[in-house]
Amino acid sequence: MHPHMTRAWVEIDLGALRRNAAAMAARGAALLPMVKADAYGLGAVAVARALDALAPWGFGVATIAEGIELRESGIERPIIVFTPVHRSHLRALCNARLTPALGAASDITEWSEITTAPWHLAIDTGMSRAGVRWDHVHTLRDAIRANPPQGAFTHFHSAELDDGSREEQERRFRDAVAQLPVRPPLLHAENSAALARTHRSSWDIARPGIFLYGVGSGERALVHPEPVVRLRAPIVDIRTTLPGESVSYDATYRVSAQRRIATLAIGYADGYRRSLSNRGVALLHGQRVPVAGLVTMDMTMIDVTGVPCDVGDIVTLIGRDGSELLDVETVARLADLSPYELLTGLRPRLERHYRDEP
Repeated sequence: MHPHMTRAWVEIDLGALRRNAAAMAARGAALLPMVKADAYGLGAVAVARALDALAPWGFGVATIAEGIELRESGIERPIIVFTPVHRSHLRALCNARLTPALGAASDITEWSEITTAPWHLAIDTGMSRAGVRWDHVHTLRDAIRANPPQGAFTHFHSAELDDGSREEQERRFRDAVAQLPVRPPLLHAENSAALARTHRSSWDIARPGIFLYGVGSGERALVHPEPVVRLRAPIVDIRTTLPGESVSYDATYRVSAQRRIATLAIGYADGYRRSLSNRGVALLHGQRVPVAGLVTMDMTMIDVTGVPCDVGDIVTLIGRDGSELLDVETVARLADLSPYELLTGLRPRLERHYRDEP
């Protein structure tokens, strides 16, 4: 074990990240990688710098602070803030050289009074979250005529489903764009799932997110990502429990025969969820071993009976170990979470270790 790795850490494969981005770019649209929420928990600055080598059109974030972090790290490409920003914060957004997503006439007017810098029009085609409704775009014609947007976009709510909703939203988006005084130079709609399920993009820009970080869009996708994330933790204690004894809080794991229990230096305060108690699986020397008892704040126990191991050996909780793989989707399913929740829930206490292998 590395002498500094006394607690759990996350390994991020930047080479796999870039190859996943290249697979998205091969669908034909310029890339606008989503690096919000600290690049889905993997480190926005390191991820943006790695993806910058592929010359994406720009990057997507959710907050002004996230955009400022990228600017201060040296990222010069356009950065769009996709979450609505109150008009009182538009000047701060402008000062940071960020691009707002606007959907109200008053905000468009306010922006035009502050700056002539680009902005993008948010069009709601069914997500019911933000932006102007597709059938109300005509109400913005005067504001848009006075200050045309650089781009316009929508967001698919169920791109991974084959339920016809994506096609309906695309029709609404096209109808909305047709109502504008002039077509914006850049139109974008596709997220990871939409892009992975098409041979060729219909739009100018695409906004991949979770695919970049190693999470696919189901068996019917046309392209599948490489794993990017590996969550690992050292064994810090090994003990033998006797028949009738229990493991962890509330004694939910009680043994009927002698068992060997290893303690890992990771818990729910690190982002390894309590819902994985008695359900999770870990990889030890290429073998699957079960989580034993309740996951605690700082430690998790696994049953290693029959698997030779010592204190200091490394256990994989997400990722590959030998021929075995615990991908993000599998672990999320065991925890009753979405893959998004699992990745963004990896806490700052986990050190990030980046590798860049061909």
